[in-house]
Amino acid sequence: MKIFSAAFGPHDHNTYDGTWHNQRERYTRRKHNIPWHYDAYPHHTTVDKMNRQDNTSGQEFYNEYWNTEDDNIFAYTTTIGGVAQMPDLELKTEFMDWKPNNLWDYKKDGNIYYIDHHQSHAAYAYLNSGFDESDILAIDGRGYKYNTVFFDKNGTPHDLNLSIGELWDYFSKELGFGTLGASKVMGLVGYGKSRKILMKLYMLLDEFWSMEDRKDDIIWHRLWKIVQQENPRHIAYTLQQATQERIMDAVKKYKTSDNLCVTGGVAYNGYVNELLTEEWKNVFVPPAPGDEGQALGTYMHADYTLNNNVHIPDVYAGKEYDFVGDEKVDIKEVAQAIADGKIIGWFQGKSESGHRALGNRSILADPRNPRIKSIINHTIKEREDFRPFAPSVLEDHYQDYFDTKSPSPYMSRIVKVKSDKIPGVTHVDNTARIQTVNREQNEKFYDLINEFYKITGIPMLLNTSFNCQEPIVETPEEAISTFNRTEMDILVINDYIMRKMG
Repeated sequence: MKIFSAAFGPHDHNTYDGTWHNQRERYTRRKHNIPWHYDAYPHHTTVDKMNRQDNTSGQEFYNEYWNTEDDNIFAYTTTIGGVAQMPDLELKTEFMDWKPNNLWDYKKDGNIYYIDHHQSHAAYAYLNSGFDESDILAIDGRGYKYNTVFFDKNGTPHDLNLSIGELWDYFSKELGFGTLGASKVMGLVGYGKSRKILMKLYMLLDEFWSMEDRKDDIIWHRLWKIVQQENPRHIAYTLQQATQERIMDAVKKYKTSDNLCVTGGVAYNGYVNELLTEEWKNVFVPPAPGDEGQALGTYMHADYTLNNNVHIPDVYAGKEYDFVGDEKVDIKEVAQAIADGKIIGWFQGKSESGHRALGNRSILADPRNPRIKSIINHTIKEREDFRPFAPSVLEDHYQDYFDTKSPSPYMSRIVKVKSDKIPGVTHVDNTARIQTVNREQNEKFYDLINEFYKITGIPMLLNTSFNCQEPIVETPEEAISTFNRTEMDILVINDYIMRKMG
């Protein structure tokens, strides 16, 4: 039995067949790209169709590529936006009226397999976690039949009726960061303070989350007025505090396990994830918790329920690219260059799942340099100066520098910094979103950090995604292009090194 899965939605559409996975934006080179693109399919299509830039529907995809053998399974999930986007979708549209009563429920008719949006998120997180049992918090902007769901260890869903992600998206737009710019709002959190005038906002948010109908124009207008009157940094701070309190109040009463999986787009909120470790002994956040991981989750759900198989995909799940350069790389030389103040483009093997650079599509620098944040933001990333960078730290040493209980391999938690030796990765509120690295996870990246440690005594590197405004680079050609038009000093692609002329 072959399983192919697809996640239909207004952004980050992705597909998976057990060996291939990627986000649509990696092909179109446009962030959060809306149209369905032929290049987001597995490469079953003709060259002619691969070059087409138009849209197609889920029905066309199903008919042409997967409805060919009786034993194939076509598994899918969607969002409200995904249904609206494809009005000709005939993949059992009656499934859209179905609401699961358990995490492992599904709808199946012939070779078509359907699960709810939040089931996909939850299955992906839980089956990746390695836990024998776990509570699961699936929290994002909007799902489909559910909004925010807490699955207890028995798989029973509890609808929390929270539109956390939707509200963050609203503030992102109103503060001038555009749609899906919640990470920028989060960057402002550390600069804000609690102010009396913002108690009005706090109370209004509480009123918003208590409403059954969040389409009330009066509420949105009152929120808009506060946005116009107050400093964005204080709004961000208040929003974060209100978010944390509302989530904790909502989930604690449903706790049934010492383990918790957190998934959905809001799982990128590292402050929330770290706070949850105060209530649950073990907290796991997968590498692609947002909609970009839904095809993976849908595949895993189908493989588990139909085949009793726990399929755990590699974190580095993109395509492999061949590249041959003129000069072989010396890891020790690269580590020394970073210690000498050079900024490195680091491209290795397959790309990471999700939105975080985990050591295969990264820009690397010295975390000891207090000016490095400003340099990279201005000369390479071309982004707001208030946005911080993450430390990738050897797993054996993370507690020497950061106040947290457990490793964070997927850069999912924002924690307190204990050392003044790493200003380049310390945010204004004395926090950092850490990635812990061990050799098993990523041998070459580990070795580079370890060589830097031998030179400097600091067991970490500054790590940010390899891009400049555009989506993270996917191919060697894209890496070279970004390298040439920014102020990076050295580019490493697999086993080869490139330097700037002059």
